[in-house]
Amino acid sequence: MSRRFWNDLTVQLEPYTPGEQPQLNNLLKLNTNESPYPPSERVMEALRGLSGDDLLRYPDPGSVALREAVAEFHGIAPDCIFAGNGSDEVLSHVFQGLLKQQRELLFPDISYSFYPVWCQLHSVQYRQVPLRSDFSIAAEDYDPAAAAVIFPNPNAPTGLITELSTIREFLEAAPNRLVVVDEAYIDFGGESAIALLPEYDNLLVVQTLSKSRALAGLRIGLAFGNPELIEGLVRIKDSFNSYPIGVAAQRAAAEAYRDREYFEQCCARVVATRDDLSQSLKTMGFEVLPSAANFLFIRHETVSGKAIFDALRAEGVIVRRWDKPRIEDYLRVSVGTAEQCLRLREVVQGILQKALE
Repeated sequence: MSRRFWNDLTVQLEPYTPGEQPQLNNLLKLNTNESPYPPSERVMEALRGLSGDDLLRYPDPGSVALREAVAEFHGIAPDCIFAGNGSDEVLSHVFQGLLKQQRELLFPDISYSFYPVWCQLHSVQYRQVPLRSDFSIAAEDYDPAAAAVIFPNPNAPTGLITELSTIREFLEAAPNRLVVVDEAYIDFGGESAIALLPEYDNLLVVQTLSKSRALAGLRIGLAFGNPELIEGLVRIKDSFNSYPIGVAAQRAAAEAYRDREYFEQCCARVVATRDDLSQSLKTMGFEVLPSAANFLFIRHETVSGKAIFDALRAEGVIVRRWDKPRIEDYLRVSVGTAEQCLRLREVVQGILQKALE
């Protein structure tokens, strides 16, 4: 009966469904694209160095030390950077503070499935633009009269990269249209659109530390743009939660950015394992989309995606699948360690042998 206190928005919402986080032993979890490697030792030292005095006070509301470390890494000014509690919170602020316009927001029909949820939550008008037959994003498909465009790069769940030349087309086709590039996976392939910020004031780039920097458990997200865009996000933050990132997360995130060598080593290992896994799956009869992310989007030539998904689950291997048109037979597989990917190949081989007998 307590639902009688729900307002109309709460009743009508269709919440985002996050990837499964099962609490089971001996499970091979390849469904949420977390890093297969631990954080930098510098991160762990920062966490071990926390004292009671550090924790009894509120954290820095502006995350200044973190933003300075990120600014040094990218060679940009700190006032071009916004920090929030995970990229999902940052994106929610973007939807509420920058994308809620009288005109439509456009994004791909096969993309991050949180986008329609934020549109519903923040009353943003939107239209989904079909990907091309090869799942690519083309700038000419997006109406320049729209208020804004948002898309992941690399796209999720396909893993395909959109080149900077195409992003330039988006930016130049409509200088009064905001273009938001969601770069959760950019560190595993492609070039970040951060490089374009000095040229375009209608560009906002969003990133996360949950993937390439192995900090999914601490929840840190970032936005990059001209100072006026960043100021708008700060106004939304300070009207919602002035202290979104705790002391531990701020210090750990700053050290993750300062340890460039470890970051680059982990990314290189993931890319090498991804490419090896891709070749192995192709020999088993899978179509594997060219991935610039830390996951693969795959479809078998004869066995349905649901059959493989269910069989993997029965064997203790968790991947991701969407029951949606055009992609219902595809599986998204996170890239694990070399040992984890070897186990995946062995399990898949056994499943295919049984299915094709």
